[in-house]
Formats: sequence, C-alpha cells, structure tokens
Amino acid sequence: MKESELKIDGIDKVILKHLMKDARTPILSIAREIGVSGAAIHQRLRKLESSGLIEGSKFHVNPKVLGYETLAFVGVYLDAASRYITVINQFKDIPEILESHYTTGNWSVLLKIACKNNEHLMTILNQQIQTIKGVARTETFISLDQHINRQISI
Repeated sequence: MKESELKIDGIDKVILKHLMKDARTPILSIAREIGVSGAAIHQRLRKLESSGLIEGSKFHVNPKVLGYETLAFVGVYLDAASRYITVINQFKDIPEILESHYTTGNWSVLLKIACKNNEHLMTILNQQIQTIKGVARTETFISLDQHINRQISI
C-alpha cells in the first residue's frame, strides 16, 4: 500500500497516540476507552503495520545509564561518492554508531555516535572511522544537551 493510499480515522489516531506515548499500554484499556473490541484494535494495528505506518515496537535504552556520556554527530567526507555503500557497510560494524544519514551539503554522511567519554570518541574516530578506505576526513560536533526527542505527531 502506498503512503498516499493510507487512510487513518479518528480511532486509528487514538490508538496510535496511546501506543506512541507508551507502547506497553494494554490494548484492552484502549479498546474500552474507544468503545470497540480488543480484536478490532488488533485488526487495526495489523492494517497499520502492513501499510508501513507502524514499524514495530521497541524499548528505548538510555545510553547514559550504561555509561555512554558523550553523544556526538560526525560529518563524514568521502573521497568519492562511489564508496558510499562500502563505507556504510563498514560503519555497520562499529556498535557505537547509532544512526547514519546520507546527506546533501558538505558531508556525504552524518553519523550519530554514543561513546563513554571524549577519549572513547577520539578512539572511535582515529582508529575506526578515519581508517576506513574512502573516508577523506570527518567533522565532529559533541552534543551538550538534548531538549527535544519526539516522533512526528499524528
């Protein structure tokens, strides 16, 4: 189903709002609030999953609790655009890289990296990222604080 074909109604929106706020919200409590059966909620969720609107559910682990105190964004300059896939495949082997985005502008790739501290970040940059063939150079920005972390509103 194409995104343009997906039609969500008020009931779908209520279900999504509850589950986006807390994915552990019991389906039956949502069903009681809306006035439909639990089976109807499950059916709607299956429809939203098959449409691609919902991409699973997961718990969010707080990296700071695990000792990852430094969050950085790294702009990666490639020496050739043709190396993109090869470089990305090697980035996948670095567990501290949380996200990668192929971008327009100065960098070829923007990475989001969680590290235990600045020294750990420097090790990741110098010994792993910058040693990958095709990485010409990097530009690093350390996040001092995060004030907004949300999904798109429904």
